[in-house]
Amino acid sequence: DEIPTVVGIFSAFGLVFSVSLFAWICCQRKSSKSNKTPPYKFVHVLKGVDIYPENLNSKKKFGADDKSEAKNKSAMPKNSLHLDLEKRDLNGNFPKTTSKMQSSPDLENLSPKHFSERKKDSVSPDSLKSIASLSSEEKQDKLGTLFFSLEYNFEKKAFVVNIKEARGLPAMDEQSMTSDPYIKMTILPEKKHKVKTRVLRKTLDPAFDETFTFYGIPYSQIQDLTLHFMILSFDRFSRDDVIGEVLIPLAGIELSEGRMLMDREIIKRNVRKSSGRGELLISLCYQSTTNTLTVVVLKARHLPKSDVSGLSDPYVKVNLYHAKKRISKKKTHVKKCTPNAVFNELFVFDIPCEGLDDISIEFLVLDSERGSRNEVIGRLTLGSSAEGTGGEHWKEICEYPRRQIAKWHMLCDG
Repeated sequence: DEIPTVVGIFSAFGLVFSVSLFAWICCQRKSSKSNKTPPYKFVHVLKGVDIYPENLNSKKKFGADDKSEAKNKSAMPKNSLHLDLEKRDLNGNFPKTTSKMQSSPDLENLSPKHFSERKKDSVSPDSLKSIASLSSEEKQDKLGTLFFSLEYNFEKKAFVVNIKEARGLPAMDEQSMTSDPYIKMTILPEKKHKVKTRVLRKTLDPAFDETFTFYGIPYSQIQDLTLHFMILSFDRFSRDDVIGEVLIPLAGIELSEGRMLMDREIIKRNVRKSSGRGELLISLCYQSTTNTLTVVVLKARHLPKSDVSGLSDPYVKVNLYHAKKRISKKKTHVKKCTPNAVFNELFVFDIPCEGLDDISIEFLVLDSERGSRNEVIGRLTLGSSAEGTGGEHWKEICEYPRRQIAKWHMLCDG
């Protein structure tokens, strides 16, 4: 009896020892794992640096913050202009604004004086205007300034244009007082080469920093070309707003000495101005399957001022006609004291007949007046028998059902 008892006691002690040893080994492994450095730098990933920053080439390194950039700029000599991104610091922090992140660090604090000093050595003074000499009254009439550089690569026989930035653009959206600018560039006179930059949202000082390389252009033909920059503001509802344009004749510009930095004032594009009663932006969509017509009253612009109170309080009344008989009517909300109203209101009309041959729509833009009859600012009619853009717009929605088509229309007298 004593032998089984002794064996049981030793077995119990052995089991306890084994469990304790196993627990100790697990704790040691867990502590060693917690102290071990992870193979990936996840903290740096969140700060915007790649998990292997030592493998990044110079072009993929992100810029430093505003303080480090300011120190680097102050240490640079005034007569030098370096546009290479390789000398930016790598500390893992993004700049505070997207425009600064996209712009070259040397251009952020670059005054127009630096550009004018550089141009004196390369371009004749008669072809340039100094920005510093502009008076305050002249600056109010300006549409901004475009900064760019030109270069010719003799080895590749390529003409290189770098669109750097634009400053002081006017606000095309009167609600947010900003613009969504982008630039279209064309090489004249052949117009074979057409490019455009990306759209930068809600900024009046866009920093594009985009390079376009045109191959197959002999250096002897550069003098016969002209660069045409068109500065626009993106509008998701209709055609984009034209801010202005810049024309650069390349005659007399020598690119044999290397890259040339230039800036030009943006001038107003020579287009036909809207006059009279203003314009109305309408979007139409005909659903042939459900036999319905969707009408969206988007915007009105350049509405005339009221004789009594100055700015008008516009709203739009929409009348649907079938065989010259009004069968339905809608109206938008009133927009207070503005010649450029944004409505963005949708109306759906049921069509009583097959097709749109006997259907027409009348838009009345009225000025809301309390205590008196509302005055008609302008009138617009869309239908198969309408003339001008009204008839063209109607023809398009008939040819392309289920497609939303938007167009600007001139208002006529009410």
